[in-house]
Amino acid sequence: MLNPQRTLDELKDLRRLTGDDNGAQRVAFTETWAKARAWLRAKLEQLPVEIENDEAGNLWATLRGESDKEVLMGGHIDSVPNGGWLDGCLNTVAALEVLRNIASEGKPPVTVRLVDWTDEEGARFGRSLFGSSAASGTMIPDELRALKDKDGILLTDAIAKYGISLDNILDAHKQLKNAKAYLELHIEQGPVLLDRDEALGVVIGTFGVERHSFRFTGQAAHSGSTPMNRRRDALAAAAKLALVIRDIANRHGGVCTCGRVDTRPGIVTSVVAECDITLDQRHMDADALAAMWREARESAQRFAEEEKCEVTWSKLWDIHPIPFHPQLLDFCEEAVREVTGTAHRLPSGPLHDAAEVARAGVPTVMMFTQSLHGISHNKIEDTKEEHILMSVQAFDKLAHRTMAWVAAQ
Repeated sequence: MLNPQRTLDELKDLRRLTGDDNGAQRVAFTETWAKARAWLRAKLEQLPVEIENDEAGNLWATLRGESDKEVLMGGHIDSVPNGGWLDGCLNTVAALEVLRNIASEGKPPVTVRLVDWTDEEGARFGRSLFGSSAASGTMIPDELRALKDKDGILLTDAIAKYGISLDNILDAHKQLKNAKAYLELHIEQGPVLLDRDEALGVVIGTFGVERHSFRFTGQAAHSGSTPMNRRRDALAAAAKLALVIRDIANRHGGVCTCGRVDTRPGIVTSVVAECDITLDQRHMDADALAAMWREARESAQRFAEEEKCEVTWSKLWDIHPIPFHPQLLDFCEEAVREVTGTAHRLPSGPLHDAAEVARAGVPTVMMFTQSLHGISHNKIEDTKEEHILMSVQAFDKLAHRTMAWVAAQ
């Protein structure tokens, strides 16, 4: 029998286990993330499921059904540093409760699998959707070999501690061989449902993303003896880029963010010789996204020339806009409407593992629950408890509709 209150209680337990006064600390490939994983695994071991970790470190729990055709559901339990208590883990903990309910009903008509994808956030190494992109086959492992965290630790060394190697990571793709549908529940992380005063929403797809790193190179010089007109200030060029991307975003109806800036030599008495700055651009329309990226490059080149600097850029990661499956969208809307009385369809600006699963050709849909304040990746992230309970109810209805649909194929 479905027990949404149990999901709420378990989310609070996980918050106590893996959070502190600054928020959630379940950053992938850390001890706290491993503790969260062990907590989830212990819950799954109480069910009649087969549990395994694939080559990308993704955690799978399989409830065998009458058919080998599979319905997948889940998400990620990792968080950003000082993150919110619901981002990511709501989807895995709610899926756990739905899996319990399905198991209590006897052998399901199709096989049902819960997945906890590895490192959705990319918070430590800047590479989001790590586990799901390995499973979808879109990851290019050689592009990740040189990635380091802020402490200079290589990604390859960090993942090796958890039995993961880039040499065979794409073998995780076999996990999707029998997948016929993928379902994911998530907090919205934005204000749309809040502004509409709706508890739940139907996600039509995810924004495309262009994510790049720029390096502006000028010249170190004494901050007291160098006249302003003689300076080659790399930070000045980067700062201009950080400001102009707002105009680019507004002009095209997308969003742009410069989220990290590093300067060298990084001392108060020197003009900045070298500045690295990251750029994240997102849009639901592929042509608009391409135009935004082109304008950012052109702007960076112009600002480098104005400040007598040089500029180079390198791709961190990109993904095309991903629309979700029409039939599953209808099932999701029916489930949401049945529980709440209304159903609004909206796109997702944040990235989700669901996009990678959809890229692999698996019919996919997401369900959102309202976010208070419209804020996420922040310790103040929150959702009304009644909406959490409703989301579990609606997600269970979506799962049952989807199982029947897959069984009939």
